[in-house]
Amino acid sequence: MNTDVTLVQVRGIVPAHSGAAIFLGNDEKVFIIQVETNMAQVIGNFLRDAPKERPLTHDLLTHVFQGFGINVERVVITELKNSTYFARMILKMENELGTKIVELDARPSDCLAVACAQKIPVYVTTSLFEEVEDMSEVLEQINEGPENPDDE
Repeated sequence: MNTDVTLVQVRGIVPAHSGAAIFLGNDEKVFIIQVETNMAQVIGNFLRDAPKERPLTHDLLTHVFQGFGINVERVVITELKNSTYFARMILKMENELGTKIVELDARPSDCLAVACAQKIPVYVTTSLFEEVEDMSEVLEQINEGPENPDDE
């Protein structure tokens, strides 16, 4: 992937009407990706390093990659088409035969889950980052909680 990218991180996870809103961004801007409720829970658990009784699908994927000597280098949220985000997972394998880098098309929610599980960087293409609406104020309002009328 030869595209300019911007480093982002998960800044918040908020339940929404049709799933959950994942707030992604940096000090400059925050934007939202809607995901299914169960994916938001998985991502949140990985962020908190919550213990699990059994491996989840993303744990299995990580173990398979490790078994074959494959590292997930990074994930990149690449574009927005018809209200749907697209992403790429960049894998790297090094062995006695050389280095192989593979880019896979993947759902942003899966990319975020793997990135949070493996503590790897999440990027967004700079062109997409410039295109999305800044939701920083919304996230700040959510983090502040409901206003208390007794404070006035």
